[in-house]
Amino acid sequence: MTLLIAGLILFIATHSLRIFADDWRSRMVSKIGPMPWKGLVSVASLVGIILMSKGYAAARAAPVLLWQSPVWMSHLVSLLMLAAFILFIAAYVPKNVIKARLGHPMIISVKIWAFGHLLANGTVADLLLFGGLLAWAVMSFRAARQRDRREGVVRVAGSAMPTVIAVAVGAAIWAWFAFQGHAWLIGVRPFAVGG
Repeated sequence: MTLLIAGLILFIATHSLRIFADDWRSRMVSKIGPMPWKGLVSVASLVGIILMSKGYAAARAAPVLLWQSPVWMSHLVSLLMLAAFILFIAAYVPKNVIKARLGHPMIISVKIWAFGHLLANGTVADLLLFGGLLAWAVMSFRAARQRDRREGVVRVAGSAMPTVIAVAVGAAIWAWFAFQGHAWLIGVRPFAVGG
């Protein structure tokens, strides 16, 4: 559990600078340059992800159950993940309607992903991992919207073709992940009978 908590703290702290220390972050970017800053953040994020993954895997070996979700919940969550994958991809496809309307689809994707996994999983490790990332995503989205208003951000309206691409790619990756990738990476089949 220690690795999970350490990784979660490192990952969330690294990704919370724009929420709690945006001026300091801006000074550091100006001081060392945008590329070195992105490199430092990427390394810290990767270390956080590795620690979270190892810690979560160890915690799953000896789970402490807080609540038991019904079997059908995993199927509902799999459908929520479809929206999460589409939103995640929409963050990277230029000029799509989803990004134009929502502004920060990746953060919304994380909110849906974390909330969905909390619905289907009820151990202490799940509460720490998914609950922690959900709390971060809620605060991050709020901070991003406040920043947009403060800076007068105006988004260009999206168009149909990039939106279709975002939806198609997101759905394709979701399908692979739901039927193969999740079992391969995590060891759990979302659509399997009994969980």
